[in-house]
Amino acid sequence: MDELLLVGRVARAHGNRGQVIVNLETDFPENRFQVGRTLRVGESEHNVARRIREVRFHQGRPILALEGVSTMNDAEALAGAGLWMSSADLAPLPTGTFYRHDLVGCRVVDAQDEDVGTVTAVEGTLERSYLVVEGSRGEVMIPLAAEICVRIDPQARLIVVNPPEGLLDVNAAGR
Repeated sequence: MDELLLVGRVARAHGNRGQVIVNLETDFPENRFQVGRTLRVGESEHNVARRIREVRFHQGRPILALEGVSTMNDAEALAGAGLWMSSADLAPLPTGTFYRHDLVGCRVVDAQDEDVGTVTAVEGTLERSYLVVEGSRGEVMIPLAAEICVRIDPQARLIVVNPPEGLLDVNAAGR
C-alpha cells in the first residue's frame, strides 16, 4: 500500500531566497532530503509536489530550496506545512530494524500477555530510541533494546516487552 509519510515540517523561512528550515520527523534525514527528491508539501490530503533544488544541513536540520519557492514571502507561506514522501520511496531495512512509523500504533504487552498500552511515538536518536507507550499506567517510555523488546511484529501490530523490574512504574506517579 502506497501511503504518504511525514518526514518533516517547515519551521520557518531562511534568508531571502526562498529557503526553509525543516523540523525533522524522520529517522534518516540525509536519505530523505536529497537534491532531486520530490516531496509533497502541505497536509496529507492537500499538498503540492515540489522537487528539492538545494539542501544543506545546519545544526542537524535541513535547509531546503524547493522548486517553485523563490522568495522569502513564498517560504514564509509554507511555515508549518508538512513535508511528505511516498512509502514506495523507502528503502528496505535490514532484518530487525524498523521504521518509526511502522511501530506507532502497535499494541504493547509484557511477557505474560498483560496489556501495557499502545505506542504513540518513537523518540530519541537512532542509537538510543525509545517507545512512548500510552496505557492504563499513563505514559511510559520503554527503551527500544533487544533485551527489553523481545518481539517486534509490525505486521501483527504487536510488541512484546520483558522490562526490568520497575521500568513500567517509572512514570506512574499520580496514578
